[in-house]
Amino acid sequence: MSRRQFSLPQRSSSEPPDDTGCTVLHVDMDAFYASATLLSHPELVGTPVIIGGGNRGVVLSATYEARRFGVASAMPMTRARRLCPQAVVLPPDHALYAEISAGVMQTFRAVTPDIEPLSLDEAFLDVAGAIRRLGSPASIGARIRDTVHDEQGITCSVGVASTKFVAKIASGLAKPDGMVVVPRDEVIPFVQQLPVGALWGVGEKTEEQLTRLGLRTVADIAHTPLPTLVRGLGEATGHHLHELSWGRDPRTVQREQREKSVGADETFEYDIDDPREIHRHLLKLSDRVAARLRAAGLTGRTVSIKVRFADFTTITRARTLREPTDGSREIYETATSLYDALGLQRARIRLVGVRLEKLVAVEAAPIQGMLGEAEHGWREADRAVDKASARFGAGSVRPASLITRGQPSPRTDRDLS
Repeated sequence: MSRRQFSLPQRSSSEPPDDTGCTVLHVDMDAFYASATLLSHPELVGTPVIIGGGNRGVVLSATYEARRFGVASAMPMTRARRLCPQAVVLPPDHALYAEISAGVMQTFRAVTPDIEPLSLDEAFLDVAGAIRRLGSPASIGARIRDTVHDEQGITCSVGVASTKFVAKIASGLAKPDGMVVVPRDEVIPFVQQLPVGALWGVGEKTEEQLTRLGLRTVADIAHTPLPTLVRGLGEATGHHLHELSWGRDPRTVQREQREKSVGADETFEYDIDDPREIHRHLLKLSDRVAARLRAAGLTGRTVSIKVRFADFTTITRARTLREPTDGSREIYETATSLYDALGLQRARIRLVGVRLEKLVAVEAAPIQGMLGEAEHGWREADRAVDKASARFGAGSVRPASLITRGQPSPRTDRDLS
């Protein structure tokens, strides 16, 4: 939705918006994956860049310069390249994203314990308990934006409102690198100018139903009798949209829950039938998952793999370890054992994935040393790699089996097609 589709009611330029009672903030990083990746490629700032890779893959993120050509997240890479052939395509750096996300969430926790993360790069915050200590909601939003920029080198946009629904809409209006406050007494005119597609829970099919009913704006919904909405949309959807159309959203910010699992998968450029090559990809994915676990301060007990064949048939296998782990080696050895146990002989593989489940915080389940493990073993090596990655970029230190002759450094490897 573009900014031109809606705006706040006009006020004099010298009159700041009234944020009284607007204790819900929605904070969203701007083009997070692209912005984070460009920290290692400052020469590309201000140019069209797509984060993704492979003709079978999808766009993870894109800079605003690429988005102007119609490139969007989750779009097939083949289409994105057609829309913006001049874009530089860079591979994702998942370990870096996890590290920056952990820093952003720590910034939020310094403000309030009432945080509801929606993904690595966005969250709701309830700042009611922080006002006495840190000032008004708008000043807290400004503080968060400054801290994220100073400490992480990326920008974020903030919506400040009295409800989650309105705060999320406001942060979208603020993008990129801005903040929008929707005063409580302006919520109804703000909401009712929106197109119906902006309402929470309105997907493509529901929007088609609303259009058939002649309802194109939120104001149209608000002034349609509730029984008519219920007949046309069903009991639950009719009541839900009626409430939102009058700015009513009773949901509160739910304190963050630990991730239930951490995983990574990879779709290959072409189908692979060599088990040794599959092992190499499992090693890369295990390293990625382990780095994310360590960045989040988590360990896991259940290792699972996903295998998708050329005909799109997909199978999963899992094994629960005796002790929780965040170690690349143990995850990899378990993943390869699970794969080898499948007994696949030259099966054509399209995708493999590795996932850790049954997660617990490190402080709640300290990692036990393995019997016979050297005093300075694999865990120390993992943490040395983490330090090198933090300084030089993820992938700067890799297992030798993941380096092929003549392969450029991952910090400079680019697809310029």
